[in-house]
Amino acid sequence: METKPPKKNQNSTEQKVIALIAKQLGKPANTIKQTDRIVEDIGADSLDVVEMLTNIEDTYGVQIPDDDAAALKTIGDVAKYLDRQQA
Repeated sequence: METKPPKKNQNSTEQKVIALIAKQLGKPANTIKQTDRIVEDIGADSLDVVEMLTNIEDTYGVQIPDDDAAALKTIGDVAKYLDRQQA
C-alpha cells in the first residue's frame, strides 16, 4: 500500500476564518459555510468587515491591501487568499 504525503489542509484555514467571524458577529460557527458571502449571507456590515480584516491581519501577520480586500467576498475567498500569502 502506497502512502501519500498529506495535502495542505486549506480546511483548517477556513475553519479558523469561520471561527474568527463567528466570534466577531456572535453567530454559531456551524451555521457559516465556505461559500457564504460575508456581507450578503452572514450579515456583516462595513464596520464588521473592517474589524474582520484587522483581526485577520493581526492573527496571520499579513497586510491586506484595499484592492485585495475588495475582492474577498466569501469565506472561501478569504481562506484561499491567506493560504496564498502564507505559501
